[in-house]
Amino acid sequence: MKIVSVETFLVPPRWLFCRVATDDGLVGWGEPVVEGRAETVRAAVDELSDLLLGRDPRRVEDLWQVMTKAAFYRGGPVLSSAVAGIDQALWDILGKSLGVPVHQLLGGAVRDEVRVYGWIGGDEPSAVAEAAAAQAEAGLTAVKMNASGRIGRMPNRAEVDEVVSRLAAVREVLGDSRDVAVDFHGRFGVAAARRVIPELAPLHPLFVEEPVLPEYAHRLGDVVSASAVPVACGERLYSRSEFLPVLQAGVAVVQPDLSHAGGISEVRRIASLAETFDALIAPHCPLGPLSLAASLQVAFATPNFLIQEQSIGIHYNAGAEPLDYLADVRPFAFHDGAIRRWDAPGLGVEIDEDAVRKADAVGHRWRPPVWRHPDGSFAEW
Repeated sequence: MKIVSVETFLVPPRWLFCRVATDDGLVGWGEPVVEGRAETVRAAVDELSDLLLGRDPRRVEDLWQVMTKAAFYRGGPVLSSAVAGIDQALWDILGKSLGVPVHQLLGGAVRDEVRVYGWIGGDEPSAVAEAAAAQAEAGLTAVKMNASGRIGRMPNRAEVDEVVSRLAAVREVLGDSRDVAVDFHGRFGVAAARRVIPELAPLHPLFVEEPVLPEYAHRLGDVVSASAVPVACGERLYSRSEFLPVLQAGVAVVQPDLSHAGGISEVRRIASLAETFDALIAPHCPLGPLSLAASLQVAFATPNFLIQEQSIGIHYNAGAEPLDYLADVRPFAFHDGAIRRWDAPGLGVEIDEDAVRKADAVGHRWRPPVWRHPDGSFAEW
């Protein structure tokens, strides 16, 4: 079996899909993208295809090693994301060639269903109580919200009170039997995070996410020690070596993204590394159906898994949803706040190729917002 083509598709609202075809008719799909830099990742996939054409797609690990190391300059979000999507497609082909799901190739299932959460509140959180109630009504048992909108590195008392009151409103709606996670999105400084997180503790958030920017990972230990609230991070980390120091700092939950952190191959290894630190994994996934399918395959086979992010109905999805590109949406049905394990081969989802090709003809040019503080200076989004 040989790889004969590698295609990419720029699909709304902000995704990039990858199709790897073989000479015997098997096709694998993946999702290589950096949100806001999809065209750049597309070029990287095209460059990496030179290493793939004519090769046996079932040699997944060897191809991963070559794609990540057969260049003097390595790593970074663009290359790691390009590799991630191709890696997903290769695992998809391997599973299909053997007639088994990817989780079977990872050692077999350790659970029958995967708990998922949904987003509420958007980038500038408002009406979060109503949104939380709607998610609970839809059957979810967990939600995530941003702690704040644009905010200074050292928020004042009123701003801190707003963060706490928003979480309190959601907790009142959800009660004690459901969970809410709080995403700081790197908007707070270290000192501010140390001040705010203890005030959230009485409301028992499932975790606080990315309390400081990834470039300040050497200060995460200071944040972790300030409160008993579990700290999570990792959506902007791309390899085992980048996760090691944050695990050493004491984070409770790691959040590698299957479309950013080297795909199924590397995220599986990150999960094993996290297990040695008694940390759990909650893969980041505000993306499309292939990224979610890959995340679920890892979750089905990973003992130290906590919960899965998914983007159905997320505020970024203007004009298209993950289910729009599937020929069969049943695998992603929610059952009591979870997605049940399925045993279809490969990633286990069937892509509507006609819909993907039509979407690519339209394409997109999604960019993240550029925020400013009242004084005109740049604000973290």
